[in-house]
Amino acid sequence: MSDFPSKARVVIIGGGVVGCSSLYHLAKRGWSDCVLLEKNELTAGSTWHAAGNVPTFSTSWSIMNMQRYSTELYARLGEEVDYPMNYHQTGSIRLAHTKERMQEFERAAAMGRYQGMGMEILTPEEAKARYPFLETHDLAGALYDPNDGDIDPAQVTQALAKGARDLGAKILRFCPATGVTQTDDGWIVHTDKGDIACDYVVNAAGYYAQRVGEWFKPYGGRTVPMMVMSHQYLLSEEIPEIEAHTKETGKKLPLLRDVDVSYYLRQEKHGFNLGPYEPNCRAHWDTDADPMPEDFSFQLWNDDLDRIEEIVTDAMERVPALATSGVSRVINGPIPYAPDGLPLLGPMPGVKNAFEACVFTFGIAQGGGAGKVLAEWIVDGQTEWDMWSCDPRRYTDYTDHQYCVDKGMEVYGHEYAMHFPRHEWPAGRDRKLSPVHERVKALGGQMGAYNGWERANWFAKDGDDTSEEATRTWGRSGPWEARIREECEAVRDHCGVLDLPGFSRFEVKGPGARDWLLGKITGGLPGPGRMGLAYFTDPRGRILTEMSVMWHGEDHYMLITAATAQWHDYDVLAHDLPEWITLSDRTKDFSTLIVTGPAAREIFTVIGTEADLSLPWLSVQSARVSGRDCGLARVSFAGELGWEIHAAPDDIPALYEAVLEAGAKPFGMYALNSLRIEKGYRAWKGDLSTDYSAIEGGLDRFIRLNKPHDFPGKAVLAAEAQDGPAKRFVTLIVEAGEADAPYMSCIWKDGEIVGETTSGDWGYRVGASVALGMVRSDLATPGTELEVEIYGQMHRAVVQKDEPLWDPENARLRA
Repeated sequence: MSDFPSKARVVIIGGGVVGCSSLYHLAKRGWSDCVLLEKNELTAGSTWHAAGNVPTFSTSWSIMNMQRYSTELYARLGEEVDYPMNYHQTGSIRLAHTKERMQEFERAAAMGRYQGMGMEILTPEEAKARYPFLETHDLAGALYDPNDGDIDPAQVTQALAKGARDLGAKILRFCPATGVTQTDDGWIVHTDKGDIACDYVVNAAGYYAQRVGEWFKPYGGRTVPMMVMSHQYLLSEEIPEIEAHTKETGKKLPLLRDVDVSYYLRQEKHGFNLGPYEPNCRAHWDTDADPMPEDFSFQLWNDDLDRIEEIVTDAMERVPALATSGVSRVINGPIPYAPDGLPLLGPMPGVKNAFEACVFTFGIAQGGGAGKVLAEWIVDGQTEWDMWSCDPRRYTDYTDHQYCVDKGMEVYGHEYAMHFPRHEWPAGRDRKLSPVHERVKALGGQMGAYNGWERANWFAKDGDDTSEEATRTWGRSGPWEARIREECEAVRDHCGVLDLPGFSRFEVKGPGARDWLLGKITGGLPGPGRMGLAYFTDPRGRILTEMSVMWHGEDHYMLITAATAQWHDYDVLAHDLPEWITLSDRTKDFSTLIVTGPAAREIFTVIGTEADLSLPWLSVQSARVSGRDCGLARVSFAGELGWEIHAAPDDIPALYEAVLEAGAKPFGMYALNSLRIEKGYRAWKGDLSTDYSAIEGGLDRFIRLNKPHDFPGKAVLAAEAQDGPAKRFVTLIVEAGEADAPYMSCIWKDGEIVGETTSGDWGYRVGASVALGMVRSDLATPGTELEVEIYGQMHRAVVQKDEPLWDPENARLRA
């Protein structure tokens, strides 16, 4: 090929809507020397048989942002690139059968309003007025989204492709990538038609992403966590009533979703498109007997209508006009699923200058926003919105094949499920177990998964309802509430012990390690025998992560961070790591017990401790506890006198048993969250995220602008410190009623949204509902009265002093 490009800045593998959107957005950013490779024709994968629905609805702030952007882009794209498209923004009606579903709708509508979208809560009668064919006798209400609708998947993909080509990017169809080779400064992507040298490579291969991902394993990659589901939708024959309604009104019916039954129903010409997500679902290409073919371009599977019969019957009862028509066609095609149903979008874990934009279950709805996000990752090294929900590094080494299949089927079968705050999904569990896992369960531990690690959320007693059904509530009340209170009171009044496996921990050592770390963090580092908090910011001064740093020696540190942050924070440390400094992941070498409460010192004395228990808060020491070697750190996320015991996994059972026998009460993650929020301690990817600068996040005391080291974002933070931030972190006491404020609840003042909560919980020591959040700076004054919108209800809230609600002088910590 005479015009075959031998060099490119970026090579994108995969020509679906996400790949073409990524190419288009890169070209719009001025990176026109990029190439997209497609093995067949554009849209040959999941894109071509997609239904093309474009919702904005989500209870995830970042997903809603991404989908909202897609609707805005698609509305102008045809004119922008001079490519006519069929895009129908018909609006949509989501039906609710229960109070709990209406609460979810209220939450989503509030988030939508904050993002500038006019979502509306409807009564059953109002829903009927907008959708006259609807049976409403058993409904609690509905949600109307005016921006929802449908688009032709092939047309939107071709429009994005045309826009990219017009800006100078290249698309090579019928040119499959066959492999990659890493070079000193980039990559070589191999094809049968030649090699392309590039700086960056993107895996946008859809349901073939796992196969493409294997090429990166020799360079630090892993098996892409995904599976493939069979998704069917039906096209009905034309229905005279629908045709008459369209002619009378001049528009299509709104897209209907009966989420409590689990299907969507969309007007297609003068008939219907019915798309079920059935619990009796089917995975494909998941066994040796059902291997993935080399090429499944523009292909479908045979119909399997028995699986969806009950849902089809329900839809006919909901919209009787559907029952008057026959089925004209059945589409049964592959859709990729990650274990949580969200895409993989961002840096490829462990691989330099490689990115993923794949495993999109709702690629059409998210494709526009995904291209924007991917281009930002590559060009800027950061994204406008915090995108942790989609970051490929959210999964680590526990996502084996069976886990992906089990979770994918669970997510598909509960596609429209509500994600209640105390509910744990049962599939794919017990991937990483604490050394005392069975003992914790025997004590009544009700477990939750944290980066695959099983931890107790709360401890049940005989007679407590531990059923999954009991957790299906947005409210605070439940069988856990009395137990959480007891656990918090034990920590307050005596001593509690929390088994905490899975802390991510990284050892950094080598000549110059101290200076190098000081150039990465906003503040200082602890000296001999000490530990402290360190904050990492991006070039905008926004919060990347928080780590506890322990001094182990001159130029030798152990950094400890959240379990879920393991691969993310390793990347933060590994970026531009000098060759004379070593970075080691020591996560599996240690486990942790938190022993905390006013009797903690007494507990250690009882079990026998060769340690100096008079050392001050934030001290660290090597010690023997109950005859076992360990590290003792005098720190407590619960805000009480306490120590963390860091020991080899084999030593944890004896230590745990000794602490229990000495009188400590086991407590769980729910109690810990309540305890930490009373102290104003921030949680990662809630209170601490790249949506906020370190100054907005109230981390001023951890920022040293006068140190000589030029850490990322230093100049931006210096300017912000001088001018003042637009937002400020606050602690609120909320008159909350039955439910505490979830993440991203709107904060109001005089009928205007002025901020958002970042976390909320009941504080059992202070006897109040507490919310942490961000508000307009002029409102961050103690005593300011605000309102927090919790599931559609307004609740009075008062800004508190910039200090912990519990033990503001930290006297109990320092005792």
